[in-house]
Amino acid sequence: MVDINETASNLLEKIAKYLEKPYNAMALGGGIAFVILLLYHTRSLGGSYFFGPFFTFLHVVSGITWIGLLYYFNLVQIPTMPKVPPELKPGVGKYIAPEALFWYRWAMVATVATGAIVLMSGAATVNFTLITGIVLGLLMAFNVWFIIWPNQQKALGLVPAEDDEKMRSARLAMLTSRANFVLSVPMLFCMVTAPLVAGG
Repeated sequence: MVDINETASNLLEKIAKYLEKPYNAMALGGGIAFVILLLYHTRSLGGSYFFGPFFTFLHVVSGITWIGLLYYFNLVQIPTMPKVPPELKPGVGKYIAPEALFWYRWAMVATVATGAIVLMSGAATVNFTLITGIVLGLLMAFNVWFIIWPNQQKALGLVPAEDDEKMRSARLAMLTSRANFVLSVPMLFCMVTAPLVAGG
């Protein structure tokens, strides 16, 4: 019987230099996507009708990153932090949270920007369902930049704040993040179903 761990290890060690660093792994994924593009879509590259689908793909990738991190914060980090021993909490606050918040913020910007391009390209099915999803997404984006991030900076000690202000900021950031978590469900529902809903 073949040992699946040994087989996987042998295979993955051959491409380990691409997998060990996240940017190399992203480049590898992009390279594979490019090969698929050349195999199946070469004739459509010159046409304007490829522009919308290409940015739809980028919109989905950036949206997965944004909402994936939103779910990470709300399903993993926030519920787990009370269980983390006090001596280990600074490691999360100093290293993990700022990095995750960096990707969270900029993935949101990429999601909104690519979404606007898709909308302007005419590739989107514009109806009330999509418009509702856009409004919810923009409200969530506003919350990220104007409520969550400024308050997280105080809570994490990235900008000066008194202890009581840090606690208030941490709570407001958490509640706003949780509100975005709630809004993400109808927003995603609208975005996914908009092309399927006739007339609205």
